Amino acid sequence: MLTIIFISILMGAVVGLLAGLLGIGGGLIVVPILVILLPAYGIVAPEHAMLVAIATSLGSIMITATSSIRAHHKWGNIPWPLASRIMLGASIGAWCVGYLAHLVDGVWLQRIFAVAVTLIALRMLGSRSVIGKRALPGNAVVVWVSGVLGGLASLLGIGGGALFVPVLNYYSVDMKRAIGCAAASGVAIAVFGTLGYVIAGWQSYQLSDGFLGFIYLPAMFGIIVTSVFTAPIGARLTQQLPVLKIKRFFGVFLMAVALRMFFA
Repeated sequence: MLTIIFISILMGAVVGLLAGLLGIGGGLIVVPILVILLPAYGIVAPEHAMLVAIATSLGSIMITATSSIRAHHKWGNIPWPLASRIMLGASIGAWCVGYLAHLVDGVWLQRIFAVAVTLIALRMLGSRSVIGKRALPGNAVVVWVSGVLGGLASLLGIGGGALFVPVLNYYSVDMKRAIGCAAASGVAIAVFGTLGYVIAGWQSYQLSDGFLGFIYLPAMFGIIVTSVFTAPIGARLTQQLPVLKIKRFFGVFLMAVALRMFFA
């Protein structure tokens, strides 16, 4: 347990920085590492490793994204009328998937997700403009799309950045505000996705063993210890770095996301 806590503390430093800079929750780092560590130390059976890793990642995102969202609000990066609609849809999608995730084999969904993210990344890498030119769709469509994206994020244990940022950027939302909205969606995804995983795993693991539903608390707290300090640093960097360069960097990040999902 002490080894996992120490590794989680190191992960938290990176996770927080990414959460602030890109609006993501760090699950692309946390989940694959925990999937290896938890069975290796006999904490969970291999068949439950993915569920526990995803649930633990989402639990840590609740705190990390909250720290990130406060920093982005301070810098004026969150258009709250839009962010509130996104959070509503993301909450519904995340809770539904979190509650039902233990019944689903997500391999096929990961492959589709990888292809979609690759296409989005290529578009961002090839873009010569800071924002897209299409107008945002109506409120109902925004909520519905956010629900789908929030459900995918909950299933994969990631924050909103990898999905929401490129979509919002395509619909004429500038990069800084898109990242701010993604940070806001990350809170909604984490809170309601975590609730679903806690309810679904309540009978599988005991609190006396360090679990809250499918969440492994020692790892979650280790991640939180450092991520709450590095998330504001990442948010500050969005004010200092050129927007178009952030967009290109994000495209490279999404390619890494796609490769990780495709070969998982």
